[in-house]
Amino acid sequence: MTATTFSQLDALEAEAIHIVREVVAQMERPALLFSGGKDSIVLLHIALKAFAPARLPMPVVHIDTGHNFPEVIDYRDRIVAEHGLNLVVGSVQEAIDKGTVREEPNGSRNRIQTPVLLDTIEKNRFDAAMGGARRDEEKARAKERVFSFRDEFGQWDPRNQRPELWSLYNGRVHMGESIRVFPLSNWTELDIWDYINSRGIEVPSIYMAHERDVFHRDGMWMAANEFCTPREGEMIERRTVRYRTVGDATLTAAVLSDADTIDKIIAETAATRLTERGATRGDDRVSEAAMEDRKKEGYF
Repeated sequence: MTATTFSQLDALEAEAIHIVREVVAQMERPALLFSGGKDSIVLLHIALKAFAPARLPMPVVHIDTGHNFPEVIDYRDRIVAEHGLNLVVGSVQEAIDKGTVREEPNGSRNRIQTPVLLDTIEKNRFDAAMGGARRDEEKARAKERVFSFRDEFGQWDPRNQRPELWSLYNGRVHMGESIRVFPLSNWTELDIWDYINSRGIEVPSIYMAHERDVFHRDGMWMAANEFCTPREGEMIERRTVRYRTVGDATLTAAVLSDADTIDKIIAETAATRLTERGATRGDDRVSEAAMEDRKKEGYF
């Protein structure tokens, strides 16, 4: 008899598949948030595997700030077409045009994603939204449950969380309430890249080292593009960089790197001591409680 091995990645995958199936079993109108970022790519891969050979039994949702990296949007659209997915887009630009949200003075649209997300959930009557957030990313996410209850206003109360003993999840909600679900809660950034490597999953080229025009701001390398331009005293340089995370182009920075393969990214990630959000996301530097404050308002 041949012995079989069950690796850490296999265990994480099995847990995530169980959680995804629980969401579909318990909730009436679930959705999966898919931005084209590495975590949402892994989550989508797991969700497709959970229900194969059937089609994905839920739409995928992208809250589009309009401040996107083109490589990521191209990838999103290609994957949606390849798997015949139902894509629901919540547009921040449309909300600005309607006057329901107002752009911040610094041009960032990160914070005003929240009302657009809540509006998209309400309009489509989603009672559960799954995302690729991980507990190792940020301390507010570290204390959040896998099934994260949100009230009728979409708000999260960290003092009022449901117990999750023995991997039993409570998805009961009243009209207007919803659940945010994080199947990758127990994964790390290194786990994500190990999984991408072992399963042969394609990711947007922006994650690999490449040459790009950047400038230095607040200790981070920001890409020079139509959404983010250098201020007085900031000089554009041509550097070899890659992105560890992707988000609003006005706040998401690159890191200097020569990791142009997934194997090199894994080695680089294993050696780093700073999370990708801490290293590259300007929105998390507003205050020590920036993420928790946004989550209490309804942010994912």
